[in-house]
Amino acid sequence: MNVRTRTSAIIGTICLAASLALSTASAEESAAPAQAPPVALTEVAKAQNPIAGTAGPGGTLWVAERAGTVRVLGKQGLGKTVLDISDETTTDGERGLLGIAFSPRFTHFYISYTNLEGTSTIDEFAVRSGRIVPDTRRTVLTQVQPYANHNGGDIRFGPDGYLYIALGDGGSGGDPHGNGQNLDTLLGKLLRIDPRGGTPYAIPPDNPFVGDPAARDEIWAYGLRNPWRFSFDADKGDLLIGDVGQSDWEEIDWAPASSKGGENYGWSQMEGTHPFRGGTEPANHVPPVHEYDRTGLGCSVTGGFVYRGEAITALKGQYVFSDYCDGTLRTLQIENGKVTGVGDLGVSGGEVISFAEGCNGELYVLAQSGSVFRVDPA
Repeated sequence: MNVRTRTSAIIGTICLAASLALSTASAEESAAPAQAPPVALTEVAKAQNPIAGTAGPGGTLWVAERAGTVRVLGKQGLGKTVLDISDETTTDGERGLLGIAFSPRFTHFYISYTNLEGTSTIDEFAVRSGRIVPDTRRTVLTQVQPYANHNGGDIRFGPDGYLYIALGDGGSGGDPHGNGQNLDTLLGKLLRIDPRGGTPYAIPPDNPFVGDPAARDEIWAYGLRNPWRFSFDADKGDLLIGDVGQSDWEEIDWAPASSKGGENYGWSQMEGTHPFRGGTEPANHVPPVHEYDRTGLGCSVTGGFVYRGEAITALKGQYVFSDYCDGTLRTLQIENGKVTGVGDLGVSGGEVISFAEGCNGELYVLAQSGSVFRVDPA
């Protein structure tokens, strides 16, 4: 069954978060400033190092804290802990509980974390009456990490109903093991699996490298350094990835909803649109739809979401993202894979570590300081 054509219906029913990119930095220089509607950041909760969030049953927002706990946002802020794996992970380096996601129709809950040995792990729990059932826990996928950084760890169900998993290149610096371009490892990749289709999971038959003996079947896209937050446009189904650069360039990668996968985003031959340490641009390189250098305050991109809420009409259709080091909420207007407007919302969330999208399409900003903000009209 081809469910990629049902994007709008799926999202409207169950609140899913949600051509190649040919524009380059030089093309963006002529992009008009994007309309910047007045917005405000309303603090709705305080947490302990909130790192990921996802829309939950009954219109709730579930928030993961890096040390290993998950809590649910209510009218009085974050409630009691609903899941605690703090004795199974560590915050050394860039480790911890790094991602959470609900399956379509909220029947299962998934967590992405590094265990005490540093191995990236995806676990699944059944959900009944909006609650996690602890004794149904099982491990879906693991990947050994050679270093304590560049774990990636974001997870999300796509509009096709499959689970996407972002993994960094394994860490250290400069991709010393060449994982980004190596199709025989899951590191430096965006994966796509069917967690309920097999034991421990099934490979979607239309994954781009199925049948290639030199490639892992789980791979959807490759050439990523440390994909720090990806999302699907809840209206169009397009994929957007914030990929953290090595030392000079931060990038946003884009693929249309019609993509068949297999995109090569270039790392570690390329950093953005620029050869990295004398690298050669791959013939199939998909340049970022947007990049920015580190001559300003930015140093580490934090990917966000295309705004599809109702509260801020003028923001609709714009991709909202940030940078961990400057915290400013930035926007891109993207039309057919080309940036037509670049904007700045004029507000800062501090050390912005992540974004979350509620069932109603409204956006939340998670700051390392502990603040959980909602993006509201000013």
